[in-house]
Amino acid sequence: MNAICIFCGANFNGDPMLKQAIAQLAELMVSRNITLVFGGGKVGVMGLIADEVLQRGGKAIGVIPQFLVDKEVGHTGLTEMHIVETMHQRKQLMSDLSDAIIMLPGGFGTLEEFFEVLTWLQLGLHQKPIGILNVNGFYDLLLKQMDVMVEQQFLKPANRKLVLSAADAIELVNLMDNFKPVTDEVWFRDRNLI
Repeated sequence: MNAICIFCGANFNGDPMLKQAIAQLAELMVSRNITLVFGGGKVGVMGLIADEVLQRGGKAIGVIPQFLVDKEVGHTGLTEMHIVETMHQRKQLMSDLSDAIIMLPGGFGTLEEFFEVLTWLQLGLHQKPIGILNVNGFYDLLLKQMDVMVEQQFLKPANRKLVLSAADAIELVNLMDNFKPVTDEVWFRDRNLI
């Protein structure tokens, strides 16, 4: 992996375990010469991960819509900044610039970004590993909901396995290094999962 796209929050809740996980992920990325691709903000978890990567001498590429630059939330110290017009262009370019995607804690925007690129993987539009850094159990209930979707036959087990998760950045990146996507596209032909 040469570049990892990080989807994360524009807020930070002050959790020291999250701050430690961000530092560990940044250290790992810089030690492996992996570029950070992210939403370009200086605020919240976005700003923290960018600052941690840059402080260690790594590269950070931001992608941000003009309206957020106008609100003065763009990070001004990045290796590279791409300014786009729309949120969709932002997500598309972030994906295009990366070899893998990791979701850190965040809100609705973070989830929306994650689930769209996950759907792209399920549809075979890319082959990138997608992981959740599940710091302090933040995403436990979301992961459980994915299991419920399988149990209730709205999600194929093979497609559930597309979501890698770990509480530790090193473990997650190692899982991603070994990722071989196997999607179940049977639903294109057979609509029912029964």
